[in-house]
Amino acid sequence: MRSAAVGQQCPDCATADAGAGSRPRAAVGRGLAALPVVSYGLIALNVLLFIAQNASRDVESALVLWSPAVADGQFYRLFTSAFLHYGPMHLLFNMWALYVVGPALEGFLGRWRFSALYLLSALGGSVTVYLLAPLDTATAGASGAIFGLFGATAVVARRLRMDTGWVVGVIVINLIFTFSVPGISWQGHLGGLIVGTLVTLGYLGGAGHRRTQIQVVAGVATLVLFAVLIWWRTTELVA
Repeated sequence: MRSAAVGQQCPDCATADAGAGSRPRAAVGRGLAALPVVSYGLIALNVLLFIAQNASRDVESALVLWSPAVADGQFYRLFTSAFLHYGPMHLLFNMWALYVVGPALEGFLGRWRFSALYLLSALGGSVTVYLLAPLDTATAGASGAIFGLFGATAVVARRLRMDTGWVVGVIVINLIFTFSVPGISWQGHLGGLIVGTLVTLGYLGGAGHRRTQIQVVAGVATLVLFAVLIWWRTTELVA
């Protein structure tokens, strides 16, 4: 007999209880690992920056995408602008979309690939704004990243032979709003959509070890392309 919390137990009973006690802990560990922490973390970050943005107008003026400031060397605006929003509805629509499509994509791609996809899509939208938007336009919002997630969802659904009608419909409806409602950055939306779609196609290429190589090459190549386009646009503006 062995001492236990409830008195004395035989060795076999003690072993069985120990095994039964380990299963819930393992299940909890698996549950935590499956949580879409990146998606929820991005939502929290956007909300926190929105609070900071409304607490001090200096935050907005220092971080939004304004092409003359970027050309002057403030390249960080291409990144920070994707986490600011103009008004609560702007924030709500983007965060709701991230809440709907983000967790499933994060679960399929994994946290690191999903993070890279989100950030590359956000930068893709910002770079497109920098290239094509009027110089006096101050741009902000996660819409480029969200459109990138829409494109990625369509690619993944097609690869898994799932119904893509709903996500294609969402993309089409949002593009109609983008081009018909004044004040919406069609450059950011379209740039994020294209980049998100192409990056996900790169993610799903190849097999095994070769797939990992293709994914790394796709990410690096995208960043190099961004750097070249930013350099070209900057030299054009400062000339």
